[in-house]
Amino acid sequence: MKREQWKSQLGFLLAAVGSALGLKAYLTPDLEKISKPKVWIDAYSQIFFTLSLGFGIMITYSSYLPEKTNISRNAILTAFINSGYSLFAGFAVFSVLGFMAKAQGQPIADVVSQSIGLAFVAYPKAVSLMPGGNLFGAIFFLCLVVAGISSSISIIEAFTSAIVDKFAIKRKKVVTIVIILGFLGSIIFTTRAGLLWLDIVDHFLTHYGLVVVGIFECILVGWFFRLKVLRNHINRISSIKIGRWWDFLIKYFVPLVLSIILIGDLYNEVRKPYGGYTWTSLILIGRDWVLLTLIAAFWLASRPWKTGQLRERGRSEKS
Repeated sequence: MKREQWKSQLGFLLAAVGSALGLKAYLTPDLEKISKPKVWIDAYSQIFFTLSLGFGIMITYSSYLPEKTNISRNAILTAFINSGYSLFAGFAVFSVLGFMAKAQGQPIADVVSQSIGLAFVAYPKAVSLMPGGNLFGAIFFLCLVVAGISSSISIIEAFTSAIVDKFAIKRKKVVTIVIILGFLGSIIFTTRAGLLWLDIVDHFLTHYGLVVVGIFECILVGWFFRLKVLRNHINRISSIKIGRWWDFLIKYFVPLVLSIILIGDLYNEVRKPYGGYTWTSLILIGRDWVLLTLIAAFWLASRPWKTGQLRERGRSEKS
């Protein structure tokens, strides 16, 4: 009995020491990394993903808002709450990784897997080594499932809302078709090579696809919309006012910075393939799917609006 108690106490002590090492690694900045373009584009793609920028989700949700909504305050609150929660989650992640590094006698950098591997390989393995790991593992994957379902609802809603508004198709029909196609397409990620597929697709879509869409959105809004009218509307209904600096950020600063970082990262990736994968897999699974997605998006955007035709038809029938 005493032996079991000693093992339990030793395990908790090991967890405490490892967690402290993980938190130290998390809170110790490495200023040399700031000079690397990959770090910046990883940060941009991550914040794009967590804030749902480039997906059309925020545009969809904003279309459901009342006419007079405190736009600037809501935007700032959303950004700060999201970033604050990410910082808080970092404490949990690095404390667990620190424990795993201490238990295996390895540096933290050697136990951390990139991208998808962190959530599906490194973190579950670390949880399994902890006292009461089965309970924490069940809670972790339950939270992961809830996060995945809530994210899928947002993504499906963005696409569904756009199709319903443009082509006047019934919502139930669109949702059913999208869910079935999504289910069939995601079967590939459940195979033995599923993690490799998921890693490559995630890398190209979030690492490059969202950033490219962000650049196009800035160009579209900054150069084809009347920014002054849009800014005056935001200031009229919002408590936090924005100045002309906002015009400069949208038109010049954000697309220029994103383009420079994107080109630099593409250059580095051409020199060395991502993740040690073959060029064939990166081109077929990564690059080509991004190009097909963009082509499909442009094709759908170029189609005529059926809802406008229905309104005109209804007006003519009334007259």
